[in-house]
Amino acid sequence: MEIRERRLAIVLLDLIGSTAFVSRVGPMKAARWLQYHDRLTRSLMHRFNGREIDRSDGFLLSFESPINAVNFCLIYQRDIPPKIKINTRIGLHVGIVAEVTQHELDVMVGAKPVELEGVAKNIAARTMSLCQAGQVLLTEEAFRHIKGRVNGFTPKGTRYVCVGLYRFKGVREPQTIYAVGVRIESLQPPPGSEKVKRLGGPKKVKSRARDRRIKEWFWWLMMRWALINLIYIISIMWPWLMYHLPLLNRLLDWVLHGD
Repeated sequence: MEIRERRLAIVLLDLIGSTAFVSRVGPMKAARWLQYHDRLTRSLMHRFNGREIDRSDGFLLSFESPINAVNFCLIYQRDIPPKIKINTRIGLHVGIVAEVTQHELDVMVGAKPVELEGVAKNIAARTMSLCQAGQVLLTEEAFRHIKGRVNGFTPKGTRYVCVGLYRFKGVREPQTIYAVGVRIESLQPPPGSEKVKRLGGPKKVKSRARDRRIKEWFWWLMMRWALINLIYIISIMWPWLMYHLPLLNRLLDWVLHGD
């Protein structure tokens, strides 16, 4: 057995409702469908030099390059859930872990070849637990390693947004959490949970002008058109209101007091 300390990008990927899915379709059909998902995921993992550490209702992965980890997450959410018809969520953290490489004899009897230990893995898991369907969340530590870095694989229009400050159960320092994605729905601040308390942050993230879709542009223009019309009507009626204001005041006084 070999143990060494490493700084890695840790990704926790979770299939939402996988237990209900297996119960609904049965173990044989679920196994075939989940194996299809795993083949797609491992192919994408290989493309971005990721490494599978564990698999249960999703994957625990590690990447040496944080930007590769983010690109894997974004392209996975874009391409794979539509094919498997199951929603997913992903949490990402960059931190120092103890990497344990097991003896070959231990692997032969079922031990995982490589295991990761350390609070960084727990922070990645807590970050993932916050995610809504289709969302990718990352910690401030991960964001610092990725900020300003793109490559040819980064989807066009990728946006990073701070979604709030959270306190994770079992973690001393509060964590600033960021969302990364292209669609505005995937950038919305998630609520707290049983193991994660939301301390503050924006209630809603608005789309940028260059990211707005036709429907958003329609309502944006309608609101401003209504405001302009209201100002115009008030400006037209203002002289009439000023001229009749004393009469209106006397009428109101009569209605209220009967004098």
